[in-house]
Amino acid sequence: MEAISLTASIITRLKKAEIIPTVLDDFYPQLEVNVKWPSNKTANLGNTLKPKKLQDAPSIKLVDITHHWSSPDLKFTITMTDPDAPSRDNPKWSEMCHWIATNVSLSSTQWLQSKPADVITYKPPGPPPKTGKHRYVLVAYAPSNMTTTPLNLTVPENRQHWGFGNEGKGVRDWAEQNGLVPVGANFIYAKNKKQ
Repeated sequence: MEAISLTASIITRLKKAEIIPTVLDDFYPQLEVNVKWPSNKTANLGNTLKPKKLQDAPSIKLVDITHHWSSPDLKFTITMTDPDAPSRDNPKWSEMCHWIATNVSLSSTQWLQSKPADVITYKPPGPPPKTGKHRYVLVAYAPSNMTTTPLNLTVPENRQHWGFGNEGKGVRDWAEQNGLVPVGANFIYAKNKKQ
């Protein structure tokens, strides 16, 4: 798929699911964020997966779809957030931080073999009963200044509201605080079997 049509497809899916503007401001995706869990389940811009298949941290493959990234030393940060906590109709606990990992490299052909450095360990999706489908959004970030030196990222005080203490606060606020800009995203839906 051509870079322009792939980028347009990613933006369209993120807007249709209201991830833009709920979780992210409008941005130009430059990386394809491929996500695969040990259960062999993959994120595909809005597919639905069972929480029991998502219990362990996924592997990440970042592909440069715009041919913009030339420095092999540049490292990316991956986050996973739930904007629908406890439900999409009542997101009073949103956003919920599920994962922050850094030192992720581009990998055009194979899944990342080395484990990224966890800033916050992976917390698997666990939507409560009778709360419908939750969006679990995985975002790839680059340093806004394009530095190749290791990042000193802040650790949210707690997972709820990404430590900001206010409903609706989340990954966008944390990324801004840490000088990061979104360069790619993917997402899944998951729900509790008791609906």
